[in-house]
Amino acid sequence: MSLFKAREWWSAVLGEGEEFDQGCLCIGDVDNSGTGLDKVVVGSYIGMLRIFSPHVSKSGEGGSADANLLEVQLQNAIIQVEVGKFVSCSELLHLAVLHPRKLSVYSVSGTAGNVEHGSQYQLKLVYQHNLQRTACNMTYGTFGGVTGHHSLCIQSMDGMLMFFEQDSYSFGRFLPGFLLPGPLVYNPRTDSFLTVSSARQLESYKYETLAVATEAESRQDPDLPVKTGGKRLMPDWVFVLGEQALDLSVPSFSHSSSSIFILGERNLYCVRDNGQMRFMKKLEFNPSCFMPYSTVTDGTTSMLLGNHTNMLLVYQDVTLKWVAQLSFVPVAIRVANFLELKGLVVSLSSDGHLLCSYMGTDPTFFSMPKVDAREADYEQMDAEMKKLQKIIREATRTQDILPKADSETDLIVTAAVSSSMDNPSRALIQDINGLPVPSVSVQVKVKASCVVQSSKLTVGVQPPLAVTQDQFVLDPMGVGSSTVVAFSAFLNGRYPPADLTGDITVSYSSPTGVPRVLQSRFSLPLALVCAPSSPAKTTKFKITVDTNQPPVDLKSIFPACSAKSEDKDGNSLAFQFLSGASVTVLASKTSQRYRIQSDSFEDMWLVVKELVQRFDQHFSKVGVKDFKKSFSGPLPLQEYFLCVDHHFQLRVNAQQYQDLLSERAVQFRAIQRRLLTRFKDKTPAPLQNLDTLLDATYSQVMALAEAAEENQVLLGEAFVRLQSATHLLVLLLSLWQGLTSDQTVILEATLLPLLQDTPQLGWEESCDAAVSHLLRSCLSRSPKDQATSLAQAGGPVLGLPRDTTRLKKHITLLCDRIGKGGRLTLASEANVQVPVQVQSLAAPGGVEPIAEVAADEEELELLQEATKFIKKKQPHKKVKKDMER
Repeated sequence: MSLFKAREWWSAVLGEGEEFDQGCLCIGDVDNSGTGLDKVVVGSYIGMLRIFSPHVSKSGEGGSADANLLEVQLQNAIIQVEVGKFVSCSELLHLAVLHPRKLSVYSVSGTAGNVEHGSQYQLKLVYQHNLQRTACNMTYGTFGGVTGHHSLCIQSMDGMLMFFEQDSYSFGRFLPGFLLPGPLVYNPRTDSFLTVSSARQLESYKYETLAVATEAESRQDPDLPVKTGGKRLMPDWVFVLGEQALDLSVPSFSHSSSSIFILGERNLYCVRDNGQMRFMKKLEFNPSCFMPYSTVTDGTTSMLLGNHTNMLLVYQDVTLKWVAQLSFVPVAIRVANFLELKGLVVSLSSDGHLLCSYMGTDPTFFSMPKVDAREADYEQMDAEMKKLQKIIREATRTQDILPKADSETDLIVTAAVSSSMDNPSRALIQDINGLPVPSVSVQVKVKASCVVQSSKLTVGVQPPLAVTQDQFVLDPMGVGSSTVVAFSAFLNGRYPPADLTGDITVSYSSPTGVPRVLQSRFSLPLALVCAPSSPAKTTKFKITVDTNQPPVDLKSIFPACSAKSEDKDGNSLAFQFLSGASVTVLASKTSQRYRIQSDSFEDMWLVVKELVQRFDQHFSKVGVKDFKKSFSGPLPLQEYFLCVDHHFQLRVNAQQYQDLLSERAVQFRAIQRRLLTRFKDKTPAPLQNLDTLLDATYSQVMALAEAAEENQVLLGEAFVRLQSATHLLVLLLSLWQGLTSDQTVILEATLLPLLQDTPQLGWEESCDAAVSHLLRSCLSRSPKDQATSLAQAGGPVLGLPRDTTRLKKHITLLCDRIGKGGRLTLASEANVQVPVQVQSLAAPGGVEPIAEVAADEEELELLQEATKFIKKKQPHKKVKKDMER
């Protein structure tokens, strides 16, 4: 049993298949026994009326049957039951039962029995009113301040309030702006009626205002006699709730209290009698019913609140005091006094579970067992401490941002690229410069180790590569099942891509409903973008790669190209890119060097990358473990800067086109406004060549838009070529200085911080910021400069620079410091010790940005040193002769 469960004192199950609602429960001394003890009156929608006097049976059997005083089947459904003084000549309590088309008032009387079966109770009809309209709910009270008896007010489904004084009908009034009926309650302190309208606002109507308003019958029923006079009915005050109300309550247990409680669908409101808010409580659950029941301290009210999670909550104003678990969702809650126990909570469910309970807890008899005292093993504790410290150091040293993937995954994704090209080709462009465009098939197998639902597969390749289908919706897979999808990749542009790798992303939901993403990569063959050709002897750009192993026959490295090569010795190979550029690979006969040459600098990237990768694969197969490759220089920075300047110029052109388009668009709209003004004028004036100016401006706008669109296409191509050139420069830097894989990743992320250009942020400013950060941190001259740069705040907002001079200086300075032994690392930023003289500068406002003039002077000096350093490492003349052979 739960610790905070409602303690059952008495319960009963009312019938089978019956339905109950909020107004079907009532508490009171309905039989006028004079003891002050309450009886429980319950009515159902099938017309069954029951009266209970709950008590605990001494024998422990038949408790609910003994407590049932009366059970009567009425002819009509029971909407609401109330106990009050509804008979004019009597001070006794009577029972009012509201039916859809009838109001009945009964007297309940008991006759003491002479045998052990107990008293006999009877239900007698005192009077009844046949209603002309379908009733919704009712309330009662001393309307108009009359004491000694209670009057009744019934709200109909069409918004009419019908007032009854005992056995006579008084009057009826229609509520203004009525759409749907809401809860209704009477406030005896102000002699007013409260209801919540369809406008989701609490409205108050005084009884006096209702009495003098226009008769409802005179406006609705033409057959009844017309009554003259009366005023239009208006509420005395309105309080906007913003949601529909479930119930209203006006507690009358304290004369000093002047509160009105409203239970909304999401909030609990408390307002004063004049409509001013006292407090509001936002509920974190869906309430079902509530009841204010007492005042513990002055100014506060305690209330019971039930919700749809079978919970009974006790609030003191907005403070939660107690929570108890029920076995059902309550639709009505009351507080009653019985013989054995006072203040019991009576709750009723929609299917007829009637429960009398109280708050309490079960005492726990569990006690913690005694733990055997053992002496501490300090050696074992010391070993455990060292082990934990080692784990902490390893965790802090790696500084991983993303969590590590689980060793066991729900899906296994494998991609297989076909070794031969498709026949026929599935490329959209059939030929480029007279060369056919091939395509290659890729098969992706997805294997599930658990049940996977609603999985999607997405394929991504680098432009200008394209695939026949980039998105797949996979069928649901069971444990051990697999799905295979196939697509073809091909070149869809007239320039080579910067990368031949593709990404496969599978998004799915785990068996527990957690969304997950799995990624895999595949590599496309070089033959997809180029074809074998004859070697070229004279080219503009040349790159030399050194190795520590004897020369290798290029035909064994590129077996697919050997069949079409004209060189029988295997010392030269040529690749003709579909975009037009040709790349030649030459192997030296006497030395261990290889030369890659071409008329296009950036087109050499894919061939150099493929050559280096195939060298690694070849020497690993033959068992060479100490294979090394290097680049002796000089670094082709000037050739690289040509790609940078070309990309930057296209960005400047795009900005100029954007500015011109904005100006011409403003001019075009201004001419349109003037023409509209001329056309709307009643006395037409001459156009003064405005139509000719409009046509000319329109032609300029269209020409500028076409030029901007063409420039955007060229900008995308230039960015891909810049990516290729940057990849090539990073590879040469790593070969030049023997950088590790981690350092190469840092360098590549620095020089390629963006995957694509955007109008708000471009490559030049992003790369300049990343290079400047490295120069000020791990590549700084001294630890003092590094600590000073780490203490600085963020720099200015990035934007399109005026030119590329500063960027070129920073890239040259980066290469120079790497060439002088600079160490690329990110861990040093976290582990650097800030000197004492710099700590004072680390305060807000203590560090000023480095002056641009001083930086330029320093960079100019280092640029001269770097130029001298690069010029010194020219290849020997003898090497040149060997290459030419």
